[in-house]
Amino acid sequence: MAIRIDGKQISTDIKEELKAEVAALKAAGKSCCLAVIQVGNDPASSVYVNNKKKACAYIGIESLAYELGEETTEAELLELIDKLNRDGKVHGILCQLPLPPHIDEDKIIQAISPKKDVDGFHPQSVGALTIGQPGFVSCTPAGIIQLLRRSKIETEGKHCVVVGRSNIVGKPMALLMLRENATVTICHSRTKNLKEICRSADILIVAIGKPRYIGADYVKEGAVVIDVGIHRDENNKLCGDVKFDEVEPLASYITPVPGGVGPMTIAMLMHNCVEAMKDSCL
Repeated sequence: MAIRIDGKQISTDIKEELKAEVAALKAAGKSCCLAVIQVGNDPASSVYVNNKKKACAYIGIESLAYELGEETTEAELLELIDKLNRDGKVHGILCQLPLPPHIDEDKIIQAISPKKDVDGFHPQSVGALTIGQPGFVSCTPAGIIQLLRRSKIETEGKHCVVVGRSNIVGKPMALLMLRENATVTICHSRTKNLKEICRSADILIVAIGKPRYIGADYVKEGAVVIDVGIHRDENNKLCGDVKFDEVEPLASYITPVPGGVGPMTIAMLMHNCVEAMKDSCL
């Protein structure tokens, strides 16, 4: 039976460490501020934004909320981002995705200063990750690295299979696992023999975006299984991309849904905010 990786506890540990760090910086006269922009009132986005504000309050980071109407134009949003880029008191800028269809997400991501890109989505941040330079890393993959490290899971020389190739999770995850000295295979919806490739993984990271897609026949005995997915099933119950009940008896370690990868995303966002503030003080 697998050991369940407790993302809730690990994220709490990280937030406590950051809280102490922010308190020490405040005592030295340095404060941290995150600007959070939401366009429209998508219910899921509202929940995420609210959770980010709560995390800021807990850690001691000031948060500025910009809740804009669905009718906000691309030009108006770009103008706000430009203003925040130039504001020395703002250390991080986060524009909650998805945006309304009339706004070009790529244009908005590229408008945020790389120095304030705490989501790690800017092409400059992604490029820095690719060539091993310092820069902000997408929060979910960064959180998974912390789950592995803090659970004392060996990555060096292991075969890691990443299922999914999104810009937010799959691609940066593969690059981070290479940085951890794993041998990495990336799979996706067009991959042939997906089952066989997954079964060769020592560490299987699943971000395929399909509820309960990966069953026991995809997992070799003793593998570490990290489930990035989050969905509502037919009974409105939260589930991941992995058939947890099937896979748990086979794996050595596994992340549950909820309570696995999810809490780590916000913890790493807070980490990026504190790093942005420290960089601005150099």
